[in-house]
Amino acid sequence: MKTICFYFQIHQPFRLRRYRFFDIGNSHYYYDDFQNEEIFRRIAEKCYLPANRTIKEMIRASEGRFKVAFSISGTAAEQMEIYSPEALDSFRELAQTGCVEFLTETYAHSLASLGDADEFREEVRKHVDKMHSLFGIRPKVFRNTELIYSDDISELVWKMGFKGMLTEGAKHVLGWKSANYVYASVVHPQLKLLLKNNRFSEDLALRFSNYSWNEYPLTADKYISWIASTPEPEHVFSLFMNYEVLGSMQGAETGIFDFFRALPQFAAKSNVAFALPSEIFDAHKPVDTVSVPYPMSWVDEEKDCSSWLGNILQQEAFRKINEISERVRLCEDRRIRQDWLYLQSSDHFYYMNTKHFNMFSPYDNPYDAFNNYMNVLSDFILRVEAQYPSSVDNEELNSLLTMIKNQSEEIEMLQKELAMFEKQNGKTKKRGE
Repeated sequence: MKTICFYFQIHQPFRLRRYRFFDIGNSHYYYDDFQNEEIFRRIAEKCYLPANRTIKEMIRASEGRFKVAFSISGTAAEQMEIYSPEALDSFRELAQTGCVEFLTETYAHSLASLGDADEFREEVRKHVDKMHSLFGIRPKVFRNTELIYSDDISELVWKMGFKGMLTEGAKHVLGWKSANYVYASVVHPQLKLLLKNNRFSEDLALRFSNYSWNEYPLTADKYISWIASTPEPEHVFSLFMNYEVLGSMQGAETGIFDFFRALPQFAAKSNVAFALPSEIFDAHKPVDTVSVPYPMSWVDEEKDCSSWLGNILQQEAFRKINEISERVRLCEDRRIRQDWLYLQSSDHFYYMNTKHFNMFSPYDNPYDAFNNYMNVLSDFILRVEAQYPSSVDNEELNSLLTMIKNQSEEIEMLQKELAMFEKQNGKTKKRGE
């Protein structure tokens, strides 16, 4: 039986306000609250709320046969709690159906897997905790930022206890092989992989409302018939896309919601099922391993990471923020740790992209994005160095903090022993009286 695995990415960054050179050292608040709220509420109204209603209807009408997976970045989850709690409630309602799976990713939708393994592990743990606090689950399937994957990343993911991972079905990696199977990491064959089917994913994400497309209009029966008519051995169709495809990138007027509502009906007629990533990993053995020595992603024709780290502006910003990562992890200041996370979001680096025009950027050009980010980062670095001066190297600083921590624990233990002794001494005196 052929099986469709729908996965949707949900992410929103905390966008930065216009931060001038003269703000450095004088103002420590970096975010454009008005823009963040306006964008999030608009997307919630156009996408999250109506799409969740549609999926809930589909699950009910299909008697639980329709299933879908989500990954919600930590920054998107935070904004949902602040700006649209009704959207968060609707995701909780979906979770209760048992037909929805939530995946783990980096908390800030960051590029940590490309630069700092310790930061990557910390963000993943933080995201697992966030999913547990919101939905009462601890995901066992991982999806990295923008499906970024490499052999080295797969090793990190496997060692963190995940049984499977989602990534891109890039042609330069697969060659003649089809993406419509379960694969495994070449370094850890126990880590199973689902690879995105580009054709069927992009038919919905990019071509659905394109009047010049020779298959326009795309109907549910036509779409399912394409999947059903693929070669017999191919049995897993991983359809990965941004959730904003439903209602935002493809507006309600295009018929995208009606299209989705009809999918389960036509799928049942063609003996096509729907499954969650964890269900597919449990049911299927890998047909082969894939080797990815250099990181790939699901973005642009190249399917690499050049959209975030392809020019000297991006590389300099990424180098600069990674230089202070060790000191930030030693810091216990809540505001510094929070700002650190928000500055990690890959969007800040994407806005510096010079490859093509970025319609989602809040800046006029990539150079404005770079200057604004570096101004913010300069102030942030000053705040970190105010706590941990750069004149003290990381190793010495770590040693001093460890000594202070050990002394604090020893003092706390002695205080408990003293309190216990005074309590016992008081009882002895009372008996003597």
